[in-house]
Amino acid sequence: MAWSVAKSLCTPVIDMSRVRARSPLAVGIGCVSLAGSSLWFSISSPSRLKPFASLSISADTCKKEAVQTEKAPAALGPYSQAIKANNMVFVSGVLGLIPETGKFISDSVEEQTEQVLKNMGEILKASGASYSSVVKTTIMLVDLQDFKKVNEIYAKYKLGLQQSAFGNPEEHLALWNRKLELKNLTHKDDAAFEDFPSPAPARSTYQVAALPLGARIEIECIAAL
Repeated sequence: MAWSVAKSLCTPVIDMSRVRARSPLAVGIGCVSLAGSSLWFSISSPSRLKPFASLSISADTCKKEAVQTEKAPAALGPYSQAIKANNMVFVSGVLGLIPETGKFISDSVEEQTEQVLKNMGEILKASGASYSSVVKTTIMLVDLQDFKKVNEIYAKYKLGLQQSAFGNPEEHLALWNRKLELKNLTHKDDAAFEDFPSPAPARSTYQVAALPLGARIEIECIAAL
């Protein structure tokens, strides 16, 4: 609930000829609004001055809920792992840290990317979303030359998790490869073995000067609930 706070003097534009003919009380009508109370008065008829107050109240309908899980690295500052609002999940930038130790899995951009996506999956799961409900991702790299390596791993997660949102990504990748084998051998015309129908989320990728704790990669995302 919010109080309207203002200090203003407003006088509407009035056709004076019509005012005199129809309502002498309307001449010089003014409105003073102060701290949520509006006082209406007529300066042309002081004897009939009858101010009244009106209260302006608005309600904030947007509810925010923080998402917290111990299966993903803790926030490094005054922010949430993710926020749920308006049937959306906004996941903060995720690093390739091991949740139990708070240290990077390795200096390899490939292994950090794998860990980033695992951590992101846990945050999405805790919020009630999944990889298949992600609509936008933003990737930040210290070296854009790593883009190809990151893209290969990113695509692997996208394919595996369209079928099943969580679990061991290597198992999902094996399932995907097996599906391709079956499709090529016996199901070339079977629509059920076509690619997963869900489109890949929108994405932006940037090279940055540096990332927190010396990370090689950081990814954030937005998902629908």
